[in-house]
Amino acid sequence: MAGAAGHCLGRFIDPDSMKSISIISMCAQPVSSRHSLHIFHCVNSYRSCSVSMNGCKADPRLPIGTIESRTFPAVPSPALAMEKLHSAISELKSNPPPFNSGIIRLQVPIQLTNGIGHSSISHNLVSVAGLGSAVFFRSLNPFSYNDWKSIKRFLSTECPLIRAYGAMRFDARATVSSEWEDFGSFYFMVPQEFDELEGSSMLAVSVAWDNALSWTWGKAIYSLESTMHLASSNVVRLRKEVSRTFILSNYHSPSKTHWDLAVKRALQIINRSGSPLIKVVLARSSRFVTATDIDPIAWLACLKEAEGKNAYQFCLQPPDAPAFIGNTPEQLFHRKWCNINSEALAGTRARGGTTTLDLQIEHDLLSSPKDDLEFTIVRDSIRNRLEVVCDRVVVEPKKAIRKLPRVQHLYARLAGRLRSEDDEFDILASLHPSPAVCGFPTEEARLLIAESELFDRGMYAGPIGWFGGGESEFAVGIRSALVEKGLGALIYAGTGIVEGSNPTLEWDELELKTSQFTKLLKLEIPLRSKAENLGTELKSVLTTRMKDKAFWNHV
Repeated sequence: MAGAAGHCLGRFIDPDSMKSISIISMCAQPVSSRHSLHIFHCVNSYRSCSVSMNGCKADPRLPIGTIESRTFPAVPSPALAMEKLHSAISELKSNPPPFNSGIIRLQVPIQLTNGIGHSSISHNLVSVAGLGSAVFFRSLNPFSYNDWKSIKRFLSTECPLIRAYGAMRFDARATVSSEWEDFGSFYFMVPQEFDELEGSSMLAVSVAWDNALSWTWGKAIYSLESTMHLASSNVVRLRKEVSRTFILSNYHSPSKTHWDLAVKRALQIINRSGSPLIKVVLARSSRFVTATDIDPIAWLACLKEAEGKNAYQFCLQPPDAPAFIGNTPEQLFHRKWCNINSEALAGTRARGGTTTLDLQIEHDLLSSPKDDLEFTIVRDSIRNRLEVVCDRVVVEPKKAIRKLPRVQHLYARLAGRLRSEDDEFDILASLHPSPAVCGFPTEEARLLIAESELFDRGMYAGPIGWFGGGESEFAVGIRSALVEKGLGALIYAGTGIVEGSNPTLEWDELELKTSQFTKLLKLEIPLRSKAENLGTELKSVLTTRMKDKAFWNHV
């Protein structure tokens, strides 16, 4: 669905109803050797065994019968690619594989506009958009080693483009609020039908089955055909602008007053004699109720266009649930075979309007004792955690500046070599939560966050990314928002509190971090009109969300 070059987001259009089925994409602009990161949208419901399969319920010790990728000759258009996939699925129905379980991926490259086909497939993806799921993995319990092994059952180094995409909660032990219920403690899936965008394009489908889970080959094929029926080859480029909507109301949790109190309390604990706490990251959830619904895909496209340099864009939306979207600059880790990379990111300043001012701000950030302390805690903690499972860890550069369109941060890159690929789970478990989003020491910071914050972070600041055969990559789900139909959006941001922090300056940093979203909204409507509309809007919202504890925390 992409053109011959560059990245784009796309939509499948159902020609019968002309209702768009969102194809949600995650993509990354490269930072040196940074790899792509991708995510998707699911339309099948995990609540019904008749339309999906929860792979977490499988025995993680048992391998599945077959893992295959079948690549067909390149075609010149998405329509022909879709036609080829339909033909291949019919062939599979006529000749089912002789296995009780398995996963098969069918992929059709699409030729470049100059007519040059790509019969050999690059595994370095730029962007992925998905519809449906061949198999998903969801649980209300914290992500465990067995859950990781259950996912790995469906992955193989021989089929590197079969990947499980998803996210995890920041704190799996925290109470789940209603807006995050459909995500579970973690939510991963192998897409059933998706589009991959690199130098050229590709359409692919995956079908997975496991008789031990009462998900037979016949059910899997029926589910795949149902998903294919929703999609057509009529693909349009998304507008890289949004239809701005009026803000009917907005409110923060915590308010500025309660934020000041929370920061002062955190500083009292940090400065207390004998206290182990050195840093804690406090966050804010901001509810923006809008006159019209926000299109999460259009928002994502705008973030990519304006803020996407050196950042990952993502969107994850379980069926009938809000869409979790973001534009995060922070990589948690990237693993290829036994080689692993990670990044330390901390300290924030705005960009300057001129080159001279920008350099002055950069110098201030580099020379700030408070920001150096915050950054050193993050960098050294990541290095120590990597050293537990790596033979050697290199930090280069030790401290530099990463400039983004709106902000700049202190930055370091870390690289190591795992002693075993099976250490991947330990890496994920140990790197999250990092001091950049939680604090240090971790448990003391986590407990203070749980006591101080009256909202559910959900997947905000949690790992978001993908597992593959021989490779995996995760970012940190910051600079993110939860877009809810009829309710506008919850926009999240956090800031590190260390000795020397100032509550007002930290609040200003929250405003700076959320501005990439709020700039996409219109200014508030005139006072009289706002008052008239707000009464109607609140009545409607409160009637439908009386049981939404998290919503009430924002009021």
